Amino acid sequence: MVLRLSTMFLRTLRDDPADADVDSHKLLVRAGYIRRAAPGIYSWLPLGLRVLNKVEGIVREEMNAIGAQEVHFPALLPKEPYEATGRWEEYGDNIFRMQDRKGADYLLAPTHEEMFTLLVKDLYSSYKDLPVYLYQIQTKYRDEARPRAGLMRGREFIMKDSYSFDYTEEGMDAAYAAHRAAYLKIFERLSLEVVPVFAMAGAMGGSKSEEFLHPTPVGEDTFVRTEGGYAANVEAVTTVVPEPIDFAGAPAAQVLDTPDTPTIQTLVDAANELAARSVADGGAWGGADTLKNVVVAVVTPDGERVLAVIGVPGDRQVDLKRAEATIGALLEIPGEVGVEAATEDDLRKHPGLVKGYIGPGLSLEAAQLGVESVTGLPYFVDPRVVSGTRWITGANEQGKHVFGLVAGRDFSWDGVVEAVEVRDGDPAPDGSGPLVTTRGIEMGHIFQLGRRYAEALGLKVLDQNGKAVTVTMGSYGVGVTRAVAAIAEAHHDEKGLMWPRAVAPADVQVLITGKDEELEQIAATLADELEALGLEVILDDRRKVSAGVKFKDAELVGVPTSVVVGRGVAEGVVELRDRATGEAQNIQLDGAAASIAALIRA
Repeated sequence: MVLRLSTMFLRTLRDDPADADVDSHKLLVRAGYIRRAAPGIYSWLPLGLRVLNKVEGIVREEMNAIGAQEVHFPALLPKEPYEATGRWEEYGDNIFRMQDRKGADYLLAPTHEEMFTLLVKDLYSSYKDLPVYLYQIQTKYRDEARPRAGLMRGREFIMKDSYSFDYTEEGMDAAYAAHRAAYLKIFERLSLEVVPVFAMAGAMGGSKSEEFLHPTPVGEDTFVRTEGGYAANVEAVTTVVPEPIDFAGAPAAQVLDTPDTPTIQTLVDAANELAARSVADGGAWGGADTLKNVVVAVVTPDGERVLAVIGVPGDRQVDLKRAEATIGALLEIPGEVGVEAATEDDLRKHPGLVKGYIGPGLSLEAAQLGVESVTGLPYFVDPRVVSGTRWITGANEQGKHVFGLVAGRDFSWDGVVEAVEVRDGDPAPDGSGPLVTTRGIEMGHIFQLGRRYAEALGLKVLDQNGKAVTVTMGSYGVGVTRAVAAIAEAHHDEKGLMWPRAVAPADVQVLITGKDEELEQIAATLADELEALGLEVILDDRRKVSAGVKFKDAELVGVPTSVVVGRGVAEGVVELRDRATGEAQNIQLDGAAASIAALIRA
């Protein structure tokens, strides 16, 4: 049926919504695709649903093409499966919890690993049943502390999540490869550039993991890539570790008075005045010669604050998100942790931490320098701190620093953590060249989950020898509502949206730019003929709206092709406009529908 704007539930807006901070959010609201219901929660209007359904359709087609089968789970789930896998506690405040009238605990599902696992456990018991790929397109819920950017980071969102089940590692590898290929096809059909990058699995668990990031300046994720083909989320980048240095014969460290030097720059200035460095050693002291010891609070899923100290080169800034990816495991904290800078209250609980002059705990030999040793806190270092490297660092005493402190001789550490910023020009871990940082939106994420969930929930099958083996799983997600926002962000101009045809709310919009009844009849007939040829058509038949407003609305709504039925009819033509290029051409009215359809499908 032709969609008539005279009766469609649609109101366009001329002004940007006050709470919108990215173009996609502004335009989707102004063009009448979505409306805000609450922070991070949106209602979908008729035009928006048409786009959303087309995105879902593309996802379904590509999932079905690799043999995946669609199921659908409830969004309201019982506590027990998530408690069995430990994620009831791991998610902390990030999920919506509730109780029924009998006091039983439930949650609004953030993901459905547990439910998929239990479903397969309930129905399958033999290796002959495997492999199986199951997927759903479902609403998810996460209690985002700061929802932003419209559909890109909301509290309620639609996601395609699929899961593969097999009993061999080879089967999991094949499933992972099939999903990866399907994702590349999905994003190509959505006209979204994506870069597959190495990633951390996070709370999902598992081993091999890749994100599909759409490069955009408004993206929340930072990733790196090289001309040689390496790409990774910054959390997953590993530092190229220097070779250890032979410290035999290295001079003993010494403590020097360095008053009023609580920052790296003041320390470097003082160092160059106090202890001149030889030209052979590289001339003047710099920030890279100092060991900055940063106190962080690792926040456990239940809210406990565990303090740790991280030693990093002084010319580098600590990246708390990178630290989050690995420090929890080093501290043997189960679940997903947060990492924050230590507060004044945190520091007051440890008097040995002298702000601005913190150093590592020292070996017995180095302790003879008279330097106090910080005890009771885990001490981690950046990978660049290797045995034999020499440092200027805090002496754990106000106004004093240690010069020439040798790693591996004068101090040791509890572990190595990737916790500093990744910078343009850093070498790629695979040797493919210097890294370049880019912003991006995460559009999809694929994981090799392995056996974590199957073991926790007892999913086993009998193998060829009749032996019970634990099933191995993969997990694969695509942000469906986020895809709508990302497409809008990538395809718009100052006038409005410019939908790729595959996801546009209609193929063509017919505009009546006069009040003559004959024009209305011609336009209505043309719209019917276009629809009969298999095109989706919007007819702007609003009588009390000026031609100028109709043109502005058409540009705002962003249908790929517009047909103007107006003054040209007197000369036997209608005007065909391309939204993306702005090009216009006259089409003979006689046979116009067939000509327009042919041009659209060319």
